[in-house]
Formats: sequence, C-alpha cells, structure tokens
Amino acid sequence: MSRPAPSPIYTLRGAGGPLNTLHFSCFGGDTPLLFSGSGKGAIHIWNLNSRRAEKILEGHSGNSVIWVDTLESTGALISQGRDTRVCLWDLREGRSEVVDSVWTGSVGFCQSSLLESSPGIYLLAFAGQQTEEIKIIEQPSKTPVCTLVPDTKLGMVMCIKLWQPASGPGPLLLAGYEDGSLLLWDVTQRSKLSQAKAHPEPVMCLTFDTERLRGISGSSEKKLSPWMLDRQNNLQLQDCVPLVNPGVSHLCIRQDGKLLASAGWDHRVRVFGWKRLRPLAALQYHTDMVLSVAFSDHQDPRRRLLAAGSKDHRVSLWSIYSNDGDNDG
Repeated sequence: MSRPAPSPIYTLRGAGGPLNTLHFSCFGGDTPLLFSGSGKGAIHIWNLNSRRAEKILEGHSGNSVIWVDTLESTGALISQGRDTRVCLWDLREGRSEVVDSVWTGSVGFCQSSLLESSPGIYLLAFAGQQTEEIKIIEQPSKTPVCTLVPDTKLGMVMCIKLWQPASGPGPLLLAGYEDGSLLLWDVTQRSKLSQAKAHPEPVMCLTFDTERLRGISGSSEKKLSPWMLDRQNNLQLQDCVPLVNPGVSHLCIRQDGKLLASAGWDHRVRVFGWKRLRPLAALQYHTDMVLSVAFSDHQDPRRRLLAAGSKDHRVSLWSIYSNDGDNDG
C-alpha cells in the first residue's frame, strides 16, 4: 500500500493577497523567520516559533511584491515590487526602514537575482526597462556592471539566476525568455556563452544547482525541462519530466541537493528526487494555484521545512525531512 498523502504541519493566514514569493531566514538567532511578499504589496515577516506575523512591511506603494531575499552577511532584507523598485531594508534593533532603492524600469514579473561578493557588497541582476534587457549593478554603490541584450528577438526576459562558478574568473547568468529559450551569459565578458530552446512556451521559472551544474525549468506545459552545462559551458537539454497537469509557477532545489519542489497551477506542490527526478509526493492543500515554494535553511535538520505560497492567500508548511529523496540514487 502506498503511504497516505501528508498534510501540512501548520498554515499561515492573514497575508491578505496572493503569495508571490517566500524566503526563509533561520540563522542568526533563536527565531526562524519566513518572509513572504504578497500581491497586495505587503511583506510579512513570520515568526515560525509563534506561527504569527512578527512584522508587516509596506514599501512598494501597494504594488505586488514579486521577490524577497536576504543578504547572508548582514541579514538585510531586499524586496522587489511591481512599482519598478528593488528596496533594501534595515531591520536591525526593531527598525523597519527602506534605506536604499534601485529603479528597474520593469513592470514585468521577472524576479531579480543577487550574488554577494564580500560582506555587504553584492551584484544585483534585474530585468530592465527594455523588453529583453538584463541589467547588472554592484551594490550598494549602484555601479553599472553591464547590460545583457540577446542578438535575436526572444521576447521578454522571464526569469534569471546569477551565480559564481567554482572555476573561472567571473559570474555567469542564466536567463529564460518569452520564446522558451534559455541563455547562459558571461557577465565579465558581456557575452552569450550558449543557448537552448527548452520550451515551446515562455519559461515561467528556472532553478540551478551550482555544484552539479544542473538546472531545470518550467512553463505552462505538462512537463519540466531539465538541462546541464558541460565543461565548455554549453547548455545540454535532457529528457523531459512529465507532469499530471500543466503549468509551473516556481521551482526550488533543497540546499543539500536531494529534493526538488515545484509550485503547480493545479494547486499542488510536487516533490521530486533531484538526482533522478523521480516523483516522490504530490502535496495537496491549497484551493488555488501555488505561486512559490521555498526550503528552509535551519541548522537543525529536524526543524527544516518546505513552505508553499498560494493565490488563495495562505502559506502551507510541510515537514518532508525524514529520508525523502535520500535514496533517489
């Protein structure tokens, strides 16, 4: 007999809008936190001990918040809204102030990506004002690094991932476009390294395992498209992973590289073993499409969670940390 489908260990309510983005911050103190960004423009800071919102931040003039992240070195919060701004927040000692912001010019849904180079110094990549352009600046100085524009028409930039390879001089950037293409950019050389057509529809989301040089992307189709980088930085498409229902909003790989979670338009969260992409679970709780998924980074493996945010205004928290995926070899 197959195991019964699990239920969330608890849920968070009161966000007041669709949950577009989630980010865990479980280091630096006894209180694990979950940041969420909503379609109503609010950022909730959830205390996972009390299971309540510790603070609600309003910094995007009521515009949808589409991305939240924190700097590893300082714990500072960064948020992106559809008010065309990326904001830096000071949350130390009870403060909740926007101390800096960057104007992107983009009103699309492409989430920004950051890469810390040293404590408090980071590269920020974001979709620019022009349809296909990606801008990269160094923060906090706002020094322009480069603007990346494809030499052929690929449509709007949909998703990006900035990362630093273990070997090689400078950072690389992966981008998914409206025509279904994936591009790998060399940021230092401002040049395209490789390109692959991963989907017939727009690339809705992608995630990348920087250790294994493997990634996966999703679109409105009934499949996920995995791919890898070879030693010459060529994108190599692999066999597709079929899905029961079409549409994926977001993808996330667990920090230990064992599990992949997908946020489905069919209201479900699906969990796969990352090594062989074997389906392990379909988590069913939400009453509308799931928009975001995130794995927690708690130091104690027994307290690590999977969070899912939905269009139904709720966040579900799941404990899937037994040995799921450990034997996916």
